[in-house]
Formats: sequence, structure tokens, C-alpha cells
Amino acid sequence: MLKGISPLLSPELLKTIAEMGHGDELVLGDGNFPAASMNARSIRCDGHGVPALLDAILQLFPLDSFVETPVTLMAVAPGTMQGEPPIWAEFRDVIARHEPDAAIGFIDRFAFYDRSRQAYATVQTGESALYACVILKKGVIKG
Repeated sequence: MLKGISPLLSPELLKTIAEMGHGDELVLGDGNFPAASMNARSIRCDGHGVPALLDAILQLFPLDSFVETPVTLMAVAPGTMQGEPPIWAEFRDVIARHEPDAAIGFIDRFAFYDRSRQAYATVQTGESALYACVILKKGVIKG
């Protein structure tokens, strides 16, 4: 245990986000996301939801201020859901707390998969909400 670091962040996840450099991407996948087949560097976070992990990660992880959208969500496929997934409001709240100027982008499922294959790492969560997949682009710590 460490002071000031969320117990949701395993040693493996802490090591991974510390290794990442500016522009590297981290994928947080919901429970249905094929994290292990997307990326050789796949971390299990069973039993944890994406909003809680997102909150813990963003306490330590700067988002890239040099790109238009440092956060990317998997867009809703036409005809699969009415309106916006409720979990997206939670994502917006968490992101705004840590990075109020960060914009969120949306890409379709297959583009999301393609980006995930190129990401530094994927995280498999136990999140049961639909469309709860997020890509975070790491920025720099200023100062």
C-alpha cells in the first residue's frame, strides 16, 4: 500500500502508466471488450468499473493537451440504443474534475479496435455498462 495512491491501481497498472510517454495511449475496456486479443500488454482489473478506474488513473496521468481530443469513446452503433449511454455522463464528470479543458471524441467500434491494437496497453475491467470503453492519450506534466 502507498499513501495517496488509489488501491484500485495495481502495481502492474502503476508500472504501466509510469512507463508510458507523451502520446502513448491507454485503453480502458468494459467487461465485454476483447482486451487480451487487442494488445499483448493487457492488464486485468476484474471487479472494478471504468468510472472508478478512470478517476484513479487521472489523479496521476496527464492528458495530452496537444491534441484536439485526448479522450476517445466508442461511439454507439446505430440502432443499438436510444440516446446516450448513461455511463458517459459519469465519464464527463470524472474527466472534468481532473482535466476540465479535455475534449472527448468518438469513433466507431472498428476504428476503436484498430486504435486499441496500437495502444501502449489495454485494461480489462469488470464494467457491465454498455459502451464503457475509453482511450486516454497521455500528455506531459508541466513544470
